[in-house]
Amino acid sequence: MKTCRKLIVLLSSLIVAFCLPSQLLAQRSLEDALNDPRVQAGLTEIDNNREWAARQLVEIGGIVSPSGQEHERAAAVAALMREIGLQQVEVTDSPNAIGKIPGRSGQAIVFVATLDDLATVAEHQRAAETGPQIQGDRVVGPGTNTSLTTIALLSAARALVNQGLQPEHDIVFAAVAQEETGLRGMRALYEQYRDRAIGFVDVLGEGSGISYGALGIHWWRVNAYGPAGHTLNGGLPNVNQGIARAVDRILQIREPELYADRRTRLNVAVLNSGAVFNHKPESGWFSLDIRSLDPEHIESMEQQTRDILAGVTDELGIRFDMEPVSQIPPGQIPGALESKLVQDSLAISEFLGSSPRLSNAGSANLNVAIAGGSLAIGISSERGGRRGFADEWADIPVLQRTAKNVFLTAITQAGRP
Repeated sequence: MKTCRKLIVLLSSLIVAFCLPSQLLAQRSLEDALNDPRVQAGLTEIDNNREWAARQLVEIGGIVSPSGQEHERAAAVAALMREIGLQQVEVTDSPNAIGKIPGRSGQAIVFVATLDDLATVAEHQRAAETGPQIQGDRVVGPGTNTSLTTIALLSAARALVNQGLQPEHDIVFAAVAQEETGLRGMRALYEQYRDRAIGFVDVLGEGSGISYGALGIHWWRVNAYGPAGHTLNGGLPNVNQGIARAVDRILQIREPELYADRRTRLNVAVLNSGAVFNHKPESGWFSLDIRSLDPEHIESMEQQTRDILAGVTDELGIRFDMEPVSQIPPGQIPGALESKLVQDSLAISEFLGSSPRLSNAGSANLNVAIAGGSLAIGISSERGGRRGFADEWADIPVLQRTAKNVFLTAITQAGRP
């Protein structure tokens, strides 16, 4: 009888294990990973590869890559992926540079870095007499701050490859284009991996901040049109009167007051029209920044804005149109905070010396995955300083800790080698 009971317990355990999703069977704790000599060797390798990483940041960061013109940098990143031993490397139409360490399950953990820079960074790069330079603990020069995350991904990937850590799930490394202009590269990457990703990790720094939810951010340029004329022949209707009346009413929309706890915000920051004192402008525009954790609040504020513009047109004869500039979607994943991905990320950041801040209001590439219903996090921090200025710089110790965070996240999420 006792033997029968043991057999029943054993069979029950096997049935439970068989029914569990493969990602659960592949789970690995941080404590378990840190007891693996290969994992310790990989962390040491990242330390020892400091100069290699800094040199790669000089090369990749020095490539002019404003949003929408990332092809040269994407090709260089893909070449480096091949050099360090990643497989199935490709540059997509986006252009995204993607490489992977293949697993066995058909599923994937996807790491994401931003490939493009601000337009102002590109201007400073073209004006600079030399490319980026290594100066102590810094790589100094325009283009280095954002590219730190791409080099951190590749430094982690290099250590994983060199230690022969073959995972249960694919480990995908992607440098995505056009983050600054509508997250277009991330949208393409998400369509490519959404059906088999166990999670997405948007790498924005070493992990002193961890985001697990998405704040919606919609940017609009509101254009205004009316008759031009010299001051002596001017009068009404006047584009500036239309803009002023519209802005005053838009700033009285009540959602930011009613739903402040949902991070609901509305702002008009830029007003632009006219060039000389004695001429009535024919056109002008103002910016509109709308934010919320809840899509219904964003939609409500946008509809109220359209109604206000239509009302001003009826009153003054000034015409308006709303031109989308950037549309970052909101979203929340039920249970995300308690997920293995978020909890492991907390433990990894603490192990690396951070006291991470948690947020359910991320606003970067991770928003695309979360809005699509997929688990995603963003790990962030300061990466250096003076981003967007001629003396921009990236912090090499931050690069190293970011690489270690990616390395350990890959180990804990992708499963036992």
